[in-house]
Amino acid sequence: MARPLVPCLALLALAAVSPAQTGDVEDDRLDWWREARFGLFIHWGLYSIPAGQWNGETDHAEWIRTTARIPLEDYERFVQQFDPVGFDADLWARMAEEAGMRYVVITTKHHDGFCLFDSKQSDFDVMATPFHRDVMKELSQACERRGLRMCWYHSIMDWHHPDYLPRRDWEVRRAEGADFERYERYLFGQVEELLTNYGPIGVMWFDGEWESTWLHEDGVRLYDLCRRLQPSVIVNNRVDKGRSGMAGMTSSAEFRGDFGTPEQEVPDTGLPGVDWETCMTMNRNWGYNAQDKDFKSTEELVRKLIDVASKGGNFLLNVGPTWRGEFPPESVERLAEIGAWMKIHGESIHGTQASPFESLPFGRSTQKRRGEDTTLYLHVFDWPADGVLRVPGLGNEVGGARLLSSAGAKLACERSGTDVVVHLSASMPNPIASVVALDVRGTPIVYETPRIVADAPFLVKELPVEIVVRSKDLEIRYTLDGSDPTGSSPLYAGPIRITGTTTVRARAFHAGQKVSAAVERLFPRLEPLPAVGGRHTMPGLRLQHFKGNWDEIPDLIELEPDEIELETIPQVELPASSRSEEYFALRLTGFIDVPSDDVYRFELASDDGAQLWIDGDCAVDNDGLHSVAARSGASPLAQGFHAFEVRYFNKTGGADLSLAWGRPGEKLVPLPASVLWSGTDPIRR
Repeated sequence: MARPLVPCLALLALAAVSPAQTGDVEDDRLDWWREARFGLFIHWGLYSIPAGQWNGETDHAEWIRTTARIPLEDYERFVQQFDPVGFDADLWARMAEEAGMRYVVITTKHHDGFCLFDSKQSDFDVMATPFHRDVMKELSQACERRGLRMCWYHSIMDWHHPDYLPRRDWEVRRAEGADFERYERYLFGQVEELLTNYGPIGVMWFDGEWESTWLHEDGVRLYDLCRRLQPSVIVNNRVDKGRSGMAGMTSSAEFRGDFGTPEQEVPDTGLPGVDWETCMTMNRNWGYNAQDKDFKSTEELVRKLIDVASKGGNFLLNVGPTWRGEFPPESVERLAEIGAWMKIHGESIHGTQASPFESLPFGRSTQKRRGEDTTLYLHVFDWPADGVLRVPGLGNEVGGARLLSSAGAKLACERSGTDVVVHLSASMPNPIASVVALDVRGTPIVYETPRIVADAPFLVKELPVEIVVRSKDLEIRYTLDGSDPTGSSPLYAGPIRITGTTTVRARAFHAGQKVSAAVERLFPRLEPLPAVGGRHTMPGLRLQHFKGNWDEIPDLIELEPDEIELETIPQVELPASSRSEEYFALRLTGFIDVPSDDVYRFELASDDGAQLWIDGDCAVDNDGLHSVAARSGASPLAQGFHAFEVRYFNKTGGADLSLAWGRPGEKLVPLPASVLWSGTDPIRR
């Protein structure tokens, strides 16, 4: 899997995603995947043999070669021990199908480099073991017989191949003579085998892309190769460098990838218009660990599935088979129990879309269009003691209600003010989650409080302000003087441009009646921060370089830069010499030449942490240990020069730094080199 399960700062990226990660794709490649909603992840390989144990320690799993620091020659001995006599591809496929899963993703090669398929590119594969059977061939055929989509996980990182770089920091193998371009030819060759020799493949699920040797350009070429070999294949976002830590979403539109990959977590809120899939373990580890009995309950797993589906995502649930090729009994038990729930309630998961409700007091909801109308699937976790289920703020005409666990038995329902009430039995039919299917006319109309959003919390000249609700049938009435909106207040029809200090207040109406609370937001007009006088003589920023091991940005002002120091750098980026470096920090200082008085928005993306300082104040704080992630901020600036500083550090793994800017209402663009100066002779006003 991506990394050992240790605490990390998983920063969710900003809303920018690649076009392929939105519902507005150029073809229907993702239709089956969106309908499926539920898949099986399998982590299996040589690491199942030690079963998590090495030299008396028992907390290892699929990362054991590096977490236990096993020399390559010792790890290679597992090849002759790999003889999973209990492996039964048809049994694996049957358990997945009966659990209600629609696709299977398996590790064709994990980070240790061992391949579970017959690869002509390598002898470090299953055909060199006593088992001597192409596991991928057998499983792909079994999945086809069961109507499951076969999907491949394949690691970009490879701790075995002699040309893969970087080496582990503890390894004694020398890196001299290693040729990463030669390794890439090997990697691309194996991907070609996987997409040529095994029939139609649903997903190429890449991983291990975060190390500094793998570049955005490599991700583009690998994505394009997959689509050329199988035009209908779906490729996850870990093919490229744009993933934002364990949060798993792509940070910028420039990166390839058809869906995001949150790991071991479910986004707190839905991600409208974005395709994503939460991958999660049943216990603590991805690969088999004989001592790991910390399994989630069936109730927790089913409710995780419901939660993910209610937010418009897919759920990829992992099993780590034993060295014998068998699923652990705890996994078998949970798959069977999930299947029992799905057999009755599967229609509330498969083919559904995200809930129209922001939250529900009793549980979750999914929805499914049926012609012009909609079925709302109400997943009840907390059964009402009085048998009355209240669905708050639903404006549609109701067509009827039924309980899935009672063979579709019809339930009485009625309107009560702005709510819909469904009358249930006194006892909960299914203790995990009981599902009420509520049919409504048209698309759901949910009475929600509007949100007031803008590119900045203040203005200098003018600021476009938007008022947002999800239900298009709601009317939004607003005022700009702080008074309470009424049915005769202005009707919101698009962005409002304010030019002075303004209190925007809004409320939702339906059929002429107010149906939400009022919400307000103050936008003050600020005087821009004064510029400094001076003359600019040298373009670019002064760059200072520091060596050290940090988990957050150190006080670089108090540190002495090391001997690796460049005079200037043209813009906010990593110098070529630092892109494969680890354990360092940078300080970029100079001035930014602002073209006119206004609010300026800044988006700072980095791996690891970075901060932007303007005129001595922190404008954007993106500090901490994380993969590529973006944070934003805004500053009111007067025309002219302003003190400008970027602080950055990188610990291990990938390294990245970029800065975009724009004024309110404008698209953010990379900060141009033409506005950055380090040779000014400033005179403060």
